[in-house]
Parts: sequence; structure tokens; C-alpha cells
Amino acid sequence: MSPHGAPRAATLYVYSLLLPNVAAPVCAALPVLGSPAGLAAEGTEYAMLLQTVSRGDNLTLANALRAWSKGIRRRWVCQFNG
Repeated sequence: MSPHGAPRAATLYVYSLLLPNVAAPVCAALPVLGSPAGLAAEGTEYAMLLQTVSRGDNLTLANALRAWSKGIRRRWVCQFNG
């Protein structure tokens, strides 16, 4: 079970990726995103939205999702592998 708000925080953050000047403050204001549960919620949101992109929906998010996925993998490795 994730901490209260992690899935909603991840949803807000992922959609804010379209506006980098918004995404950074969103991430900074929601510390749950840096937690293990937050990273899991972000990964879940990413997977769901990437499926919609593959069906032709949310195409404006495609590039942002790809870039974000590289960042989340780096954060995951750093957090759990020291």
C-alpha cells in the first residue's frame, strides 16, 4: 500500500511534464514522489500512459514520458543501489 496521495501525486507530476517550468515545482512540492512508494506510483502512471500512447492517445506526452522514464530509472538505481 502506498502512502496517502502517492498515486495522485504521480499523476499530477506526469501530466505536468509537458510544462517543465511546472513539473519542477510540482515535484519539489510533493516529497512523496522521492520515496520508494512514490517511485512505484510514478512507474505505474508511466506504464499506464505509455499504453495509451501506443494506442494513439496522449501523443503529446510521448517524448516527455520517454525522457522521464530515463530519469526515473536513474533515481531508482541511485536510491536502491546506493
